[in-house]
Amino acid sequence: MEGLFFNVNYGYVEGIVRGYKSALLSSNQYVNLTQCDNLEDLKLQLSSTDYGNFLASYSGILSTSIIQDNLSKKLYQQFQYLKSNSSGKLTKFLDYISYGYMIDNVSLMITGTLHERDRSEILSKCHPLGWFDTLPTLSIATDIESLYNTVLIDTPLAPFFKNCLTAEDLDDLNIEIIRNRLYKNYLESFVEFIEQEFTNPDQEIMLRLLNFEADKRVINISLNSLNNPDLTTENKLSLLPNYGKLYPTYHNELAQVDDFEQLKSIVENIGEYKDIFSDGDNGSGSGPKNLEDWFYLLEMQYCKNAFTQQFTLSTVWAWLRSKEQEIRNVTWIAECIAQNQKNRIDNYISVY
Repeated sequence: MEGLFFNVNYGYVEGIVRGYKSALLSSNQYVNLTQCDNLEDLKLQLSSTDYGNFLASYSGILSTSIIQDNLSKKLYQQFQYLKSNSSGKLTKFLDYISYGYMIDNVSLMITGTLHERDRSEILSKCHPLGWFDTLPTLSIATDIESLYNTVLIDTPLAPFFKNCLTAEDLDDLNIEIIRNRLYKNYLESFVEFIEQEFTNPDQEIMLRLLNFEADKRVINISLNSLNNPDLTTENKLSLLPNYGKLYPTYHNELAQVDDFEQLKSIVENIGEYKDIFSDGDNGSGSGPKNLEDWFYLLEMQYCKNAFTQQFTLSTVWAWLRSKEQEIRNVTWIAECIAQNQKNRIDNYISVY
């Protein structure tokens, strides 16, 4: 019965998402891509996939960045199509997904302005899924309080600025602190929305995915703040989302560590994270990977599992992250071809 009512409201969108998922590159198609000798060959191989003639309007010399940008356009078009066909809690769910990209764009604009970069250059690097109308005006940034009162108060990010306002001058460290506090508030709000609006199995799957998202940020913040005298234990704790498998047991410990081995031993207490600081196979049988690769690999495993359930909106998140990983994979392959580094071309993270 629950599935019947789900299909009435969201069946069309879920069907579209599963169609998008089935169009992800297969393992055989990846093999074909890795055997290309130049970027023109890569373009030809990709034209026989769901990307089609994605470079039909481009007549210049191919580069990795051109390929990446045009691959990404397909993702943005598909996401906007889902949004245009959404309603009710699905629309709000898609909005929440966009808020994460908005936070990254705000940080990028403020940092770029601080370093006196050209505004048009900064805007070109902003993520399309995180675009909002007043984003270009962030270049007036002098301090975060005036920035909030003049620009950000009218954006969807306004509720996440709790405990983020500060009279301190903007510098790289303060901007990074603000970004992490924003993301903490955003994740906690996202979790609250899921708990209130979603039912199982949707709720269970999305909370698992957001659990991982929170833990990923906790680990990265703890790692990047090692031996940083400008960050106290209280400062670090204020940046960590109050959610995830590391919460609350290990947050205090992670906020106090000043040694990598200590951090590693704490994180390894969580079974799923026991290998993330070790060198090993990256999931495609091609050699060692770094921490970021481990996170990507774990995320793809969670996303694969999300597609095993029917009647869930979590497939939207799983598809979006899988598509982003696919674009990273193709970009990596293109870069290896362009730099004639074929010995590293198989070091991508399997999406299937």
